[in-house]
Amino acid sequence: MSTIRIAGAPISWGVCEVPGWGHQMGPDRVLTEMAALGLEAMEFGPLGFLPEDAEGRKATLAKHNMSAVGGFFPAVLHDPDVDPLPSIATELEAYVAADAEVLVLAAETGLDGYDAPRPVMTEDNWQTMATNLTRISEHAAALGIMVVIHPHAGTMVETKADVDEVLSRTTIPFCLDTGHMWIGGTDPVAFAKDHGDRVGHVHFKDVHLAIAQRVRDGELSYYNAVKEGLYAPLGQGDVDVRAITSHLIAQGYTGWFVLEQDLVMQEEPSAGGGPMVDAKDSVEFLRAVAAEA
Repeated sequence: MSTIRIAGAPISWGVCEVPGWGHQMGPDRVLTEMAALGLEAMEFGPLGFLPEDAEGRKATLAKHNMSAVGGFFPAVLHDPDVDPLPSIATELEAYVAADAEVLVLAAETGLDGYDAPRPVMTEDNWQTMATNLTRISEHAAALGIMVVIHPHAGTMVETKADVDEVLSRTTIPFCLDTGHMWIGGTDPVAFAKDHGDRVGHVHFKDVHLAIAQRVRDGELSYYNAVKEGLYAPLGQGDVDVRAITSHLIAQGYTGWFVLEQDLVMQEEPSAGGGPMVDAKDSVEFLRAVAAEA
């Protein structure tokens, strides 16, 4: 049986960095439910979900016998007048203290949320982003931390053309996100097959592609798509999760598979209900797929 590393992400419990996203569950309940599912590691979640100081963050994880994978960190990478490294360097102090492995970097637009029109990328912007990705990667590597770039809806690395630019201009590993890649026009199965050597991290969610197509076509905002059930537990949507897992394992992938099913909630769910139900289905499905692979 293949042994794979499965972790959880707070966004699967509705915890998100976007203002007004929805009801935000507290860390004690989220970490307790992750541990109950047999997950031994988690991504940090947005700033403020866990204590921002390094020792406080480490203590919260230890309280729940949880280790740190790392986390999602949006930063402006394309603007020549913005230096993203100081804020990232501060964040990495907590990563070192908690023995985290991966910084999942998103190239934010500089605007709130993921539904505002993106600025147009010029050659200067692409060169700035490539330089920043190299600087950030080198700084983190010196601390023993890997940086991956996360193609993400509503960011400056969203479309297949954006992905191809980063592939050709840098050597940075990617976070293969089965939902956001598909929305942006990159086939995640093909990416796992053709660029498995560039996959450093995986965000796994299943996708209802009919809803995702409406986001692609501009008919539905990303936020409203999530509210309408864009994402499903693994094995219950339209993405070939089995093929992606098999391709990566066959190519020697040893990184994390992070369960990350974006969710919007309006109120605290009942005990044993809510996000934990879907997360349990995903964990069981992924473990079965790994056994097959």
